[in-house]
Amino acid sequence: MKKIVVLIDDAAHAQAQLPAYGPGEGAHWVFVACAPRPSRAAARARCGMLAPMLKILVRWFLLASALLLVTQLYPAVEVRSFGSALVAALVLGLLNAVVRPVLVVLTLPVTVITLGLFLFVINALMFYFAASLLEGLQVPTFTAALIGSLIYSLCGVVIDAALEALFERR
Repeated sequence: MKKIVVLIDDAAHAQAQLPAYGPGEGAHWVFVACAPRPSRAAARARCGMLAPMLKILVRWFLLASALLLVTQLYPAVEVRSFGSALVAALVLGLLNAVVRPVLVVLTLPVTVITLGLFLFVINALMFYFAASLLEGLQVPTFTAALIGSLIYSLCGVVIDAALEALFERR
C-alpha cells in the first residue's frame, strides 16, 4: 500500500496539490497539519517588537544595580535589598517622567540664570522625594540626595550609552 503524506501549512497550496497526486489505487493519504512558517519579515518584525520591551527591562535592572552601586560608593545613601532597589528605580523613573518636567518648566527662569546648574537640584529633589516615599531607600539629608543623584545620573548615562550600542537598529 502506498502512503502519501501531505504537510498542510498553507491550505490553498494543499488544495492545489491534491489533484496533482490523484486518488491512486491502494493509496493511503496522511494529512499532517503544521503551523505556517513565518516569513523572514514577520520574524524580524516580531523581534523588532520585543527589542524595546527587552531594552526597558534590562535598563530597569541595570538602574536598580546602579542604586546598589551608589550605596557602595556613598554610604549615606542606603538601599535595603535588590528588591527595594528595583522598586526605587521604578519610582525614580516615574517621578522623572511625570513630576520632573513640571518642575523644570516652573523653575525655568532660575535654571537659565544658573546656566542649567539648578537641574542638579531638581534631580536631588526627585531622589529625596523617592526616598521619602519608600522604606527601602534611605537618604538622610539633601546633600546626600544631591551626591547620590549625581552618582546615579552618571551611572544612568553610562547605562544608556551601553544599551544604545547594544540595541542599535540595523
